[in-house]
Amino acid sequence: MKKVAVIGAGPAGLMAAEVLSGAGVQVLMFDAMPSIGRKFLLAGKGGLNLTHSEPADLFTSRYGQRRQHIEALFKFFDAVHVRSWAASLGIETFVGSSGRVFPADMKAAPLLRAWLTRLRHPKNGPPVTFFMRHRWTGWHKTVTADTRLDAAATLLDFDTPQGSIQVQADAVVLALGGGSWARLGSTGAWVPWLQAKGVAVAPLLPANCGFDVKNGWSAHFASRFAGLPFKSVAIAFTNTTGREFVRKGEFVATATGVEGSLIYAASALLRDEVLASGSATLQLDLLPDMSFERILTEVRHPRGSRSLSSHLKSRLHIDGIKAAILYELLSREQMTDPVQLAQAIKALPITLTATRPLDEAISSAGGVLFEAMTGQLMLDALPGVFCAGEMLDWEAPTGGYLLTACLASGVCAGQGALTYVRTMQAESS
Repeated sequence: MKKVAVIGAGPAGLMAAEVLSGAGVQVLMFDAMPSIGRKFLLAGKGGLNLTHSEPADLFTSRYGQRRQHIEALFKFFDAVHVRSWAASLGIETFVGSSGRVFPADMKAAPLLRAWLTRLRHPKNGPPVTFFMRHRWTGWHKTVTADTRLDAAATLLDFDTPQGSIQVQADAVVLALGGGSWARLGSTGAWVPWLQAKGVAVAPLLPANCGFDVKNGWSAHFASRFAGLPFKSVAIAFTNTTGREFVRKGEFVATATGVEGSLIYAASALLRDEVLASGSATLQLDLLPDMSFERILTEVRHPRGSRSLSSHLKSRLHIDGIKAAILYELLSREQMTDPVQLAQAIKALPITLTATRPLDEAISSAGGVLFEAMTGQLMLDALPGVFCAGEMLDWEAPTGGYLLTACLASGVCAGQGALTYVRTMQAESS
């Protein structure tokens, strides 16, 4: 029986294992963590967002410059497949008001338990064997000069609680994650190992990340408002090449800057602008449903003996963190000039000068280039080695897009590895 090593027990690796095991291949699954799917479980803590129900064309547009490559993966497994696959595990799903798809109970653990039961006790094919606390440390160093390239690529070293071991497989699926949330296993340690083998890897960068504001917040603002949300606002940003982002939503002030869903949605554009130009300035609209003219009229309304803060609260319902950000970023002269104040309420400039560290990001961009792989995600430089999941060079916003593409890439890599071992078997017989 052919044997495939899958390294990384996240969604992409588990999906590759399911494909291979279901086809009668012996799967050895390795992970550095003590338990399976830690990042998956944490991501689902507030409600597991499996995928999105929007039309396919809009869905695939969320993957930006890698849209074409992700569309190719969706031929193997797309958003519709995600829901039917969950149903096959006994997990009912529903579409939320935002179009996002969730398990009926909103939890990740029941789905993961059902999935692991299938992998450990399949109806057809051999069970997947799991090896936890097995940290992959690269390829075995003692291969000889006459060792076949594919044999060398599938001879693996692991650190385990019992010491170092070597594993030889007929093929390997790497599903090692990106560089965010290192405590859950995605350390990015694999990057130099693949580069040393001639694999092209784009630098890992934070995606769906927060940002630091220029010069930081004042001590007063940070101490009182860090962790509080800006609700019912909009942001607009245009980069130096003319790409625009405009969207309503909400985000959160942090001790050093901003984060949250609205910021994450724009993070790729903002990050690339910061890297290219040293900063990125977005425009914050505190009252997106009200026109500038209406705001100006209300600001100009006589306030008598009331303070400006009381006036803004009474006439425009601007108080709390919305009022605080105006006082934080505007001068006294701007605050007392009705036109400048109204302009700021509609388009308050906030300059960002750095992303938060990669390890804090929800996900990462960069990774193994699609151009370094075949259509079935096998590395050109390493026959028999396939890659899947977040370690590939793509990124997407939150909303189910990340998980869907990880699952799709796992299916693709699993089918690629299956084709590879069957071809090798046919050639040797």
